[in-house]
Amino acid sequence: MSEALPPQPQTRRATFDLALIVVLGLSLVSAIVVYRREGLGTVAQIMLEDVWLLATILPKVAAGCIIGALVRLLVPRETIVRWVGEGSGLMGLVIAAAVGAVFPGGPFTIFPLAAAFLLSGADRGAAVAFITGWLLLGLNRAIIWEMPFFTADFVMLRVLLSLPLPVLAGVGVRWLEKLVPERPPAP
Repeated sequence: MSEALPPQPQTRRATFDLALIVVLGLSLVSAIVVYRREGLGTVAQIMLEDVWLLATILPKVAAGCIIGALVRLLVPRETIVRWVGEGSGLMGLVIAAAVGAVFPGGPFTIFPLAAAFLLSGADRGAAVAFITGWLLLGLNRAIIWEMPFFTADFVMLRVLLSLPLPVLAGVGVRWLEKLVPERPPAP
């Protein structure tokens, strides 16, 4: 029997981080430019469309976060560490890329799931391979969207040429992590 891994400490993220400040700043500057060029009516119309977009996206984001949380509870941490953790080697990256390639859903499902994998013991290289596998190889997207527009030869060629890229991205992340010293955790 293997020894149980200690529980992962919860990391708290800042509500207002640099990414949010940059996006809010760009939004404000854009709103001012549109107001000066097109007037208040156009800004109001854009804001109403954005509120509608938020209302339609929010349930999907919530469902994706719930899926990520449930995966953390359903799949033991030891299993994730063994299959796609730091010591999983090249096979861990291949597994992560393959799971990403066959996993259906959009970014609202994939990104919370990748975050859940990281919190459950997957390493960053595996998370990158998972996301890149979904982005480049997505079987669901290839069948539903690419096949109707392109020939099967074209889709197969694109997939074959893209096949090693998620694993290479994961290897690159692992390599870069060895070069860059680890930052101490934020208080």
